[in-house]
Amino acid sequence: MTTAAIIVAAGRGERAGGEAPKQYRPLLGRPVLRWSLAAFAAAGVERIVIVRAAGQADLCAAASAGYETISVDGGKTRTASVRAGLAAAGDAEIILIHDGARPGVTPDTIRKLVAEIEDGAAAVAPALPVADTLLRADTSGRVVSELDRAGAVRVQTPQAFRGDVLRAAYAAAANTAMFTDDLAIVRANGADAHIMPGEARLMKLTFPEDFAMLERMLSGERIICVGNGVDAHRFGAGDHVTLCGVRIAHDKGLLGHSDADAGWHALVDAILGALGEGDIGAHFPPSDPQWKGADSERFLRHARKLAESAGARIMHVDVTLICERPRIGPHREAMRARTAEVLGLGLNRVSVKATTTERMGFLGREEGLAAQATATLDRPA
Repeated sequence: MTTAAIIVAAGRGERAGGEAPKQYRPLLGRPVLRWSLAAFAAAGVERIVIVRAAGQADLCAAASAGYETISVDGGKTRTASVRAGLAAAGDAEIILIHDGARPGVTPDTIRKLVAEIEDGAAAVAPALPVADTLLRADTSGRVVSELDRAGAVRVQTPQAFRGDVLRAAYAAAANTAMFTDDLAIVRANGADAHIMPGEARLMKLTFPEDFAMLERMLSGERIICVGNGVDAHRFGAGDHVTLCGVRIAHDKGLLGHSDADAGWHALVDAILGALGEGDIGAHFPPSDPQWKGADSERFLRHARKLAESAGARIMHVDVTLICERPRIGPHREAMRARTAEVLGLGLNRVSVKATTTERMGFLGREEGLAAQATATLDRPA
């Protein structure tokens, strides 16, 4: 029987936080949406339709690069979005509908759902039993009643349907109808629906803390790695220095092939060290003219991207600047804020501090300045 999958990814995902909608945020190094694409492709589903939000075509294309998909704009409600996906799914005999915010789906789950439909089921979905006590509360939080949890389940996706049953249900439903899921719409049209055992990893990403929880489920064994970095630059002619992304007026400048931001250069080396990815010179050779005068933010963002691609999380960074002048104290908080911004970290996970050599050595003679950095990463073993 021919198969099609509709991945509903048209939500804004505001409760999940983050800079991008949750379906495009990285999860262990790849966009959330891409996990589901990989599972459906591996399960042999013949047509994959992505229902995206209007204005997210570029995000969707980047997340699905390398996979053969059809993408369409969704509607104002989930039901309207599924309608749009259904129109693009063609006449497939089996249709699976999946929330793009459930990246824990596996090819094995998809195959089991397809097998249920091939064996005669009209509609089937994975589900988990409810283990907690269920209560009903009013808007003030006062408990009104207890609910019987006998037979209660938490329904997940993908949900699988005979194509004719699903199309008939949507044809019969009013255009303004809204349903919580697709089992509800086929049941409203008189079809039977069944459940099969679900999996905890099929949880839906809804809140910020859900990402860390699902990463632990998907990643297996993880280890903490610590990397160190050191950098130094000579003083030369100039009227400012740039340290940890902050421009500081000074009677000298720093000499270097790029912007000579010793603080961020040391930090890049620390992150690369924790990843086992060499040093900054291997990634941005000083002999390459394209990096002449380059903003070191590009280097730090590159290190962050390498960490994300490796499924690693930057947990904490610490930079120590070593110089007699300029004074670092007045600029320390701005440096922390800029570093936190570029790395996507909370301010409490970024440390910037300074010290001197008590006028000893080349640093004490103000011939240059130096920086040391440490980066702590949580990464797959």
